[in-house]
Amino acid sequence: MTGPRIKKYFLEYSLKKAMIDEFLANYFYTAGYAGVDLYKTPTGYRIVIYAEYPGRIIGRRGSVIKKLTHILQRHFGLENPNITVSLVPNPDLNARVVAFRIVRALEKGIRYRRVALGMLRRIMAAGAIGAEIVISGKLRSERAKYEKLRAGKIYKAGDQVEYLVDRAVAKALLARGVYGGGDYS
Repeated sequence: MTGPRIKKYFLEYSLKKAMIDEFLANYFYTAGYAGVDLYKTPTGYRIVIYAEYPGRIIGRRGSVIKKLTHILQRHFGLENPNITVSLVPNPDLNARVVAFRIVRALEKGIRYRRVALGMLRRIMAAGAIGAEIVISGKLRSERAKYEKLRAGKIYKAGDQVEYLVDRAVAKALLARGVYGGGDYS
């Protein structure tokens, strides 16, 4: 039988992990941030950050890691955080990495349809079963629209969605307005 303290512990742990994940996603979106794993150890916390470009997270001589350690101690209350940065095994199959790539390309000024079709081809070439990219916002005119591009087999409902589908949402801040808020799965 689980008591209220155990439930509270897991809720606080999950909330802390979600807050750290959101902070790192905003802070390292140019580094191809893919996710974080948080482990509680007897000596403190072990944090594994997955990224497309780990060197951008580590920084010169570990300067960014030292700053990040200080931020995690001060703002998130983690005692003695041990940070490890790891390379994503296949970045083209990680939804968050692909979403941030699309955002960076849109912010550079590349046309949205060209970016989406190129990413769709890369995802399918990497070995995905299927992919869907949704880009929404002021695409061509003052009126907001959305563009949905699909390839392969896409699962929308059922038990397969839990373990097969990877989703990410990213927002691009452009001069015309905000692109994003859609699903990149």
